[in-house]
Amino acid sequence: MAALIGTRRPGPGPALDRTVPALLVKVGRYPQSHSAVGAVRSLGRLGVPVYAMVEDRFTPTALSRYLAGALVAPSTGREPAAELAARLGEAAREVRRRTGRRAVAVATDDEAAVLLAEHAADYAADLRLPPVLTGLPRRLADKAALHALCRATGTPAPDTCAPADRDGLLAAADRLGFPLVLKNRAPFSRLLHPAVGHTTVVRDRAELLARCGQHTGPLDVVAQEYLPAEGAEDWFTHLTCGPGGEPLAVFTGVKLRSWPPGGGVTTRARAVADPALAELAAGFCRRIGYCGVADLDWRLDPRDGRHKLVDFNPRTGAQFRLFETADGVDVVRALHLSLTGRPVPAGEQRGRGYAVGQLDLLAVASAVRHEGRPPAGLRPRRGTERAWLCADDPLPAVAEAARFGTRAVRFAGRRAVRTVARRPA
Repeated sequence: MAALIGTRRPGPGPALDRTVPALLVKVGRYPQSHSAVGAVRSLGRLGVPVYAMVEDRFTPTALSRYLAGALVAPSTGREPAAELAARLGEAAREVRRRTGRRAVAVATDDEAAVLLAEHAADYAADLRLPPVLTGLPRRLADKAALHALCRATGTPAPDTCAPADRDGLLAAADRLGFPLVLKNRAPFSRLLHPAVGHTTVVRDRAELLARCGQHTGPLDVVAQEYLPAEGAEDWFTHLTCGPGGEPLAVFTGVKLRSWPPGGGVTTRARAVADPALAELAAGFCRRIGYCGVADLDWRLDPRDGRHKLVDFNPRTGAQFRLFETADGVDVVRALHLSLTGRPVPAGEQRGRGYAVGQLDLLAVASAVRHEGRPPAGLRPRRGTERAWLCADDPLPAVAEAARFGTRAVRFAGRRAVRTVARRPA
């Protein structure tokens, strides 16, 4: 397959160095990753040999026609950090052995980004990495540390605190009020001992106690001020920064739907240029000296009309393929250009949409159930980038549909069993 990659004619886009491979790095189990598939397609279409760490050889990523090699390296994220770092190093050495070149590393989760930064010296012989400060990705992925950085730089953000235990959480709720947002605090701990399944809104003290009242030890959770949903808008910025935090490519867009609703992954979005938000994100990265790819989540607060930073992901965002310039530059291509010493062409971002297949159907069904009517934006538009369905690379969509269907059947079976068990004899 590597030979086929080398002989395939590059598609439209910037002139990448096709002699330099890329390695998609991951920690944890999430085989249905449209971020990884998007990165494989983005670089592979331009002739770059792309390798990826995968759970097995039948994940959607592993079946992409644009993948030069699948490196089976399953993990849960709960292994000792030294073991995870060693696995990552083995993958990097394998790509170097196969290609004879150092690969551009592309992290697809926070934990991978943290390991790459904190072990950069160990990987220098095999990987090309942005010169980010060693401890910065971990601080940015930690919700409490991120809030401190926002306060230090004057970046608007919702009030956030990190209670040490159950009593501290109750005190935080008294100070911040209800509704209250709960989030797992830090990378790795969200996999080791998650306090909540995902970003969660609790409406009152009883619901808070039902979710976290049984914890008797330390809590690895943050309590965050709730920004009203009524009249608010959820935005994000995806960007690639060079040394010193200088932005090389900055994109802005608005989230239309997510799954689970209110705190899950984006299932429908559109690219909307907002120069003020782009500068707000770029300015924050300059002030903290961030270097590399990042995905920032913002909420436009209707009370004061300001965008407030709610999350900073120091890695490739799941929906990064929503964003592209007229020259075909996205954040992953910008990273490859930067780390191979090539200029990143400047250009305006294209206006287009993004959709994540079956997950968006779940988001629509939830909206109909709770609001009694279908949401806006259901009709397909030309130019919509689809996370899975792709005419020139169909197998990832087939693999995703099979895995999604299997999970749906298992979920329905478990619900049926519980329903039968609750019936009186």
